[in-house]
This record gives sequence, C-alpha cells and structure tokens, in this order.
Amino acid sequence: MKKLYFWALAMCLILPTSAFAADSIKIGLMGPMTGAWASEGQEMKQVLDLLVEDVNKAGGILGKQIELISDDDGGDPKTAALAAQRLSTKGVMAVIGTYGSSVTEATQNIYDESEIIQIANGSTAVRLSEKGLKYFFRTCPRDDEQGRVAAETLQKLGFKNIAILHDNTTYAKGLADEAKALLEKGGVKIAFFDALTPGERDYNAILTKLKAANPDMVFFTGYYPEAGLLLRQKKEMGWPVPFMGGDATNHPDLVKIAGKDSVAGFYFVSSPLPKDLPSPEATAFVEAFKKKYGNEPNSIYGTLAGDGFRVIAEAIKGAGAADAKKAADYLHSKLKDFPGLTGKLSFNEKGDRVGDVYRVYKVDAEGSFILQP
Repeated sequence: MKKLYFWALAMCLILPTSAFAADSIKIGLMGPMTGAWASEGQEMKQVLDLLVEDVNKAGGILGKQIELISDDDGGDPKTAALAAQRLSTKGVMAVIGTYGSSVTEATQNIYDESEIIQIANGSTAVRLSEKGLKYFFRTCPRDDEQGRVAAETLQKLGFKNIAILHDNTTYAKGLADEAKALLEKGGVKIAFFDALTPGERDYNAILTKLKAANPDMVFFTGYYPEAGLLLRQKKEMGWPVPFMGGDATNHPDLVKIAGKDSVAGFYFVSSPLPKDLPSPEATAFVEAFKKKYGNEPNSIYGTLAGDGFRVIAEAIKGAGAADAKKAADYLHSKLKDFPGLTGKLSFNEKGDRVGDVYRVYKVDAEGSFILQP
C-alpha cells in the first residue's frame, strides 16, 4: 500500500508539469547569441520575446500558450548543427533562424528530417531553397534578387568600372557571383574580383590591391564588421573611392566600427527597416519595441525573425493545429500577402519569399541610414 501511495503521489507531482507542456506550443529560436554576430542574435531574441509575450497575453494560439526555446549557434556551422540537434529533441514544431547562409545550410537537413519547419531570417544564398526541402522557408529574399537590385543600382548611379570583393562565405560569394554576371551582361567592366579573410583587423593589403585596379566603385558583399574596417582603413589611406554593400552591412555597428566620417556616402541594398514602412503592423511593432527596450530595433534581421514567428502563428491558426506538416502546407499554398513587419509576405513552392522587397539606402554625414527614392 505504501508503494502504491508514493507512486500516486509522484504522479500527482509530475502530471501538472506534463499537462502544461502538452498544452503549450513550442517554437524554437536559433541565432548567434555569441560570436561576431551576437548583436544580431540577441535582437532576434528580443523581438521574439516581445511577440510571444503579446500573443500569450492575448490568450495564445488555439487556446494554447507559446513556449519559446532558444539555442545559440555562435554564427558557426558546426555549433549550429549541434544547436539544431538539441532543438529537434525538445518538441518544437518550428524553428526561427538563423543568420548567415552557411550557418543555416548546416542545419537544414536536420530540421527537414525531423519534420520541423525552419524559417530563416538572414540566409539569402540561392541554393538553400533549391534542395526540395518541404519544411524550409525564409522571410528574407534570395541573392539573385539582391544581386539584380544591386546591379541595377550600380548601373543607375553611372559606375562603369566596378570592383567586387567578397569573403568566400556562402552568402557573400553567392551575391558576388550574381552581381558579377548581371553587371557583365549589362556591359560593365569588372576591374577586380577576389576575397578577403573575415575576422582580420588589418585590410590594408587587400585595399592596396583594390586601389591598383583603379575602380570607380567597390561592391563589398560581406558582413558589417569587415565592411566597417574597410571603410575606415580606406579613409586612413586617403582613397576616396565609393563603396556599396549588400544587406549584411545593414547594421548600426557599421557606423561604430567605421566612424561617421568614413561611412558617409556608403550605399547598401537591404530589405526596408520597419521605420520606413507605412503599414500599421510595422508602426505598432516599432512603438512596442521602443516601449519594452528603450530603443528602436537596430537591425533588419531581428524584424525578419519576427516575421518568421508571425507567419508561423498565422499558419497554426489557419491549419487549425500546431502540426508542422499542416502548417507547412498552409504556408506554401494558402498564406497570401500576409501583413508582415517588413511588408507583405507570401511563399512559393520552394519556401522563398515572393515579391519585390529590396530597397537602396545611403548613409548620411550623421551616420543615419536614409532610404533612397
């Protein structure tokens, strides 16, 4: 009898926790909480914490509370694969993230084989969505679209002799290749095409090679830490050539690293910042973020992660169940022009975001990112 009593007591203690877990919908977040891109991952978590809190206060989804489970990929493919394996054992039906195409690529098969939806927020490499993976989506556009807008912008600005510099990552090399092909097709001369080594502190050697090629514009397709150093060091060497970047340079730390004098006049192609969108969803989000954290969102990628959560929430409601297969089918075929924080959202059969998203920004003398007409 005593054994039966203690077994019953143990079950009473266990059941409430198990019942709560069964009544929650688990959503994962994978991002670079540490490492060179830590500010991106930390803001991704801030955005999702805010949105999950709002949804739960309103009663959750289908009467269930949302439980956010986060893991750190460190901005590194090997670390990301381990993070994905951990998340896949924790009962999540979807994962938001991550930032960096090579990092996302290391996790795609893990999530797909586990039948977990993955919605990348900062991974634009074309090949990520050419694999026929049912559960892969992204709220950011692809490099071929970004390359098209970048090439059109460079030609519109009148540059005829362009140097292209990348960093050999999946994202940067892919964008460089796309832009090169389109520019050459348009009759533009590619004066230089090569890579730097990311993470270094001195880029004077590569800048000297660039200068010797005598371009009238440099298109750098890598990330903001290296872009900031390049801009500062070219200023220090007295080389006034203009630079343009891709969407991975869209971060306020670019200004901190380069300095306002060095970054002024820098162009970049990016999805629009929420402050530049007139939609009520974007306006309300910016105000809620400012109220909770004391500042506007710093990066577009946290907001794109927020759009990933919002479309998952919509898919669960639309499918009528927190079921990855049903939600994926809904995202592929039924989600049309959803009012996202970064504009209207729909997905094609490959999981790619459809529509014209990219815009052109220019940094002014105060270090502000100004949307160009």
